[in-house]
Amino acid sequence: MKHSFSKVCLITLSIFFATGACNATVQKSDAVAKPAASSQPVKTKAAPVKAVDINSASKAKLKTLPGIDDAQADKIIAGRPYLSKAFLVTRNIIPAGVYETIKRQIIAMQK
Repeated sequence: MKHSFSKVCLITLSIFFATGACNATVQKSDAVAKPAASSQPVKTKAAPVKAVDINSASKAKLKTLPGIDDAQADKIIAGRPYLSKAFLVTRNIIPAGVYETIKRQIIAMQK
C-alpha cells in the first residue's frame, strides 16, 4: 500500500503542474517582468542658448530678444556701457517685466 500511495501523490503532483498551476506562475512572472509604459514625456535637454551681450550686441541681435523692439534696442545701445544687466531697469531703459523675461538670455560683459 505504501507504494501505491506514493505513486498516487506523484501522479497528482504531475497532473497539477502539467495543467494550469505552473502556467499561472509563469504568466504572473511575465507580467512582473514587463515594465509598464510610462505616461510621462521623455525630457530632452535643449541646446544651450548663447547669451546676448548688451554692451556689444548689434541692434538686430538685441531685437531677437523677446519684448525688445527698435526703440528699446536703440535705448540699450545709447546707454552703453552697462556694469550690470540690471542697469537696464534701474536706468529705465526697459520695463521690469521685459527684463524679467530676458534676464537669463543677456549678459553685460566688461572690456
